[in-house]
Amino acid sequence: MSMLAKIYSERVADGTLHEDSVQVSVLPKLDRILDELAKPVAKTFFGKPKPRDPIQGLYIWGGVGRGKSMLMDLLHDAAPTTRKRRVHFHAFMQEIQSALHEVRQTGVDDAIRPVAEDIISEVDLLNFDEMQITDIADAMIVGRLFERLFVAGVVVVTTSNRVPDDLYKDGLNRQLFLPFIDLLKQQMVVHELASDTDYRQGRLSNDGVYFTPVSADARQKIRAVFESFTGGNAAPLDMNVKGRVVTLPAFRNGVGRASFHDLCGLPLGPADYLEIARVCRVLVLEGIPQLGRSNFNEAKRFVTLIDALYEGKTRLIASAAAQPELLYIEGEGSFEFERTASRLREMQAADWGTDHRP
Repeated sequence: MSMLAKIYSERVADGTLHEDSVQVSVLPKLDRILDELAKPVAKTFFGKPKPRDPIQGLYIWGGVGRGKSMLMDLLHDAAPTTRKRRVHFHAFMQEIQSALHEVRQTGVDDAIRPVAEDIISEVDLLNFDEMQITDIADAMIVGRLFERLFVAGVVVVTTSNRVPDDLYKDGLNRQLFLPFIDLLKQQMVVHELASDTDYRQGRLSNDGVYFTPVSADARQKIRAVFESFTGGNAAPLDMNVKGRVVTLPAFRNGVGRASFHDLCGLPLGPADYLEIARVCRVLVLEGIPQLGRSNFNEAKRFVTLIDALYEGKTRLIASAAAQPELLYIEGEGSFEFERTASRLREMQAADWGTDHRP
């Protein structure tokens, strides 16, 4: 039995995972990468490591909640190297854009080259969660960046909800992006995780999605739901929105967590909430208070946030002072809030949300 098959079996035995033959079929593809990474690296005459021969990576795509991120995490944890990194693709590309901006200030002709060399000097294995490209600035640089990474022997494993041919679909100047798709298909094995079971949806159905009133019990339950998604390994996510940084205090595997104050007590606007809805498949929002005259501005932001989550089909898990219909019962805006209450109620349905998201 291979290392990953053994780990997978142990997690099935202790109840952490449910055995899924579709997930099991991916394990040999991940083991191949582990075996290649474990091979000793040749050295030059001067004792420096030679560039590693290219290792074909893996592009795992499929519906939400099928176990893509879990499988990638198995590989990442077992990889026999400290030169590895696991990062959400959106956060990675924001880092790249910032690094390019800094390098361009030095007047270099090709800013991508030193940025790529910095990555190559640090990692042999890059694991990306949720590869999706919607920004034209990202679309125009990924091809040249990844070409340098692949030539240098960096192994890339990524998850996505889209087949490679649908990346940057309908994007501006998409014809310039198509060579990157061809590069991905050359350098990575493309595998569809076509499981019929949405394990994320099952967890939501079992644990509930709306907890009221806000209490120690509600906080404990909502914490348990979040940790069931993330394994307790979440980290802050900085999002660049029109030159400003908006931070989700905790994020992993497309699941974000924040307090009401984090998102509605600060001067955020529609663009910020649309970005949150784009990045998060599930958002855990804690401590929604009673709304009214005393927190009118916060209530307005909350309405805008819920509209963005609703349109983006982002699943909401929340703790609140009252049921949706009783959150905002007096003061200016209470009548308009009826639509928000209706949406909050609709979003609690077991079959609503991420399974219908494009």
